[in-house]
Amino acid sequence: MTKPVFVYVTYIATTPEKLWDALTEGEFTEKYFFGSRVESEWKEGSDVTYSRNGEVTDYGKILKCEPHKLLSFTWTYKGDDTPRQSPTIVTFELHPLNTTVKLTLTHENLLESDIVEDNHTFEGFNNGWPAVISNLKSFLETGQTLPAVSI
Repeated sequence: MTKPVFVYVTYIATTPEKLWDALTEGEFTEKYFFGSRVESEWKEGSDVTYSRNGEVTDYGKILKCEPHKLLSFTWTYKGDDTPRQSPTIVTFELHPLNTTVKLTLTHENLLESDIVEDNHTFEGFNNGWPAVISNLKSFLETGQTLPAVSI
């Protein structure tokens, strides 16, 4: 049986260096990732954590780290009590196109329950990631995040 995979592609008017910094520096992620601060040594095998208000919400291990090009790590949501054989995997691929960067986010090793077929929620990776990546794009292109949305 094939496990669901979520892929999201966007184009951002920025440089690979600025996009990489936004993905890997906590002071940036807190701004567009709804208060989540990322921390890691950014080396293969090192831990990666996302925290809100000083409490870890998500964590994993770095699988691949090629600055300005590719970042892949396991992803475990601390509040998820769904039985899993292995953690999910998030990969960010950065591809420069002149003054634009194509960002491809792939979240794999998912379960059917990780996809929420409701357009009026941020629940499910298919609803949460587009909100985060849209906020990231707005932040890098304008210096401002999107206004808070309540759905």
